[in-house]
Amino acid sequence: MTNYDYDIGIIGAGAGGLTVAAGAAQLGAKTLLIEKENELGGDCLHFGCVPSKTLIKSAHVYHLMQNAEKFGLPKIDAPPVEFQKISERVRSVIEDIQHHDSVERFCGLGARVEFGRPNFKDEHAVGLNGKNYTARSWVIATGSSAIIPPIKGLDGTPYITNREIFYLDHLPKSMIVLGAGPIGVEMAQAFTRFGTAVAVVDMAPRILPKDDSDLTHEVMEILSAEGVRFYTSHTIEAVKDLGNEREVIVKDKSDKAGNTIRLKAEALLVALGRVANVEGLGLEGIDVEHDRRGIKVDTRMRTNHKHIYAVGDVNGGFQFTHTAGYEGGIVVSNAIFRLPRKADYTYLPWCTFTDPPLGNIGMNETMAKAAGIDYRVWTEEFKDNDRSVAEGQKTGKIKMLLNEKEKPIGVQILGPHAGDLLAEWVAVLNGKVKLSTLAAAVHPYPTIGEINKRVAGKFFSPKIFSEKIQKGLKFFFHLKGRACEIES
Repeated sequence: MTNYDYDIGIIGAGAGGLTVAAGAAQLGAKTLLIEKENELGGDCLHFGCVPSKTLIKSAHVYHLMQNAEKFGLPKIDAPPVEFQKISERVRSVIEDIQHHDSVERFCGLGARVEFGRPNFKDEHAVGLNGKNYTARSWVIATGSSAIIPPIKGLDGTPYITNREIFYLDHLPKSMIVLGAGPIGVEMAQAFTRFGTAVAVVDMAPRILPKDDSDLTHEVMEILSAEGVRFYTSHTIEAVKDLGNEREVIVKDKSDKAGNTIRLKAEALLVALGRVANVEGLGLEGIDVEHDRRGIKVDTRMRTNHKHIYAVGDVNGGFQFTHTAGYEGGIVVSNAIFRLPRKADYTYLPWCTFTDPPLGNIGMNETMAKAAGIDYRVWTEEFKDNDRSVAEGQKTGKIKMLLNEKEKPIGVQILGPHAGDLLAEWVAVLNGKVKLSTLAAAVHPYPTIGEINKRVAGKFFSPKIFSEKIQKGLKFFFHLKGRACEIES
């Protein structure tokens, strides 16, 4: 048997890599963790989930200040935003969380941490800082980066991505966002609330194309009412640097005359998707199969070399932090316990953190139609939830999809705390909790969570209060029937 330096080596210290490292080390495996950046935590901690949600919260509070009158409070003439202070708060939150992802913590668990840019020398060895490290198994968890498309003039024009936007030294007076996916839409609303004039450009006919159109249309209307300008179904013809401004030339795809529109702004945010970080790893030299989307893996997260795994954004799957963590757990089962555990994304939840947020779990209507599944939709609106009314958050609804066997296959929520509300549906869809259990559950009043119970109850109400049931009760218990009729 070959004697390797380590039982398992992990390249990349984001959510997926840290999950594997923590699990493997605590189980007694000799573990090596390699990170190219100066600190652990990955994109999520430093350039993604954590800073974006911190910034979004600041934007939400500022928005509430500006709308104090709606809550019966005196009108406030809020002073302009000092973005440096927001950036400072972002950094302080990251520092607060960083200790969970510190070298000291992982060393305490038993994992060795090294920094640098490794590349594979062979299937079991990587070179790092002039040394070779061998491991029985390797895990590639290098994440993804913003796609920089070959737009004419972009290479000569200053722009920002998710790596820079949270650390600007001042608030831009205006911004053009290229891309209407989650990052683009979240940042568009946040910066508009700070006072930036924002325009969003995307060649797709609508924003957030992976979500149902009725809900994304409502999100778009909300953001438009706040001041965001949308140019959907527009191609980006060229970008120019005008010194103090950036110019983006766009064209409406429906305009047969080919007329162009010139948009100008101080800042240009590129949010047109993500690309897997595989450059420089030496994958070609060891014939690990990958393409422009990422490293190809099976349901056990194995590459074509069964001892080499890939988790998170780098494998081209779902680009969520919680997905990377989930896949990391799959690797621990396979690489350490040697148990053939497989990933199942059937009921994977995700959320776009606009205000209100848009959450999903399982299938939405778009996915169900594409799969040819027969389904019915049950809805409950937030305007009928007492807590939502009390808090002035009446926009949105919950959609529950049931298949032909009357089993829930997915839920979508546009409304306050949508991401948190999904937790109950995780138990229903993943934990096999019966829909009747949710419908019969007692929720505290008044809470937004009651909406979950209400939409589940809507399915059972016609069955419980049917004419057949009424006739049976009349017969057995001599009920006298209706006491009031509405006059027409």
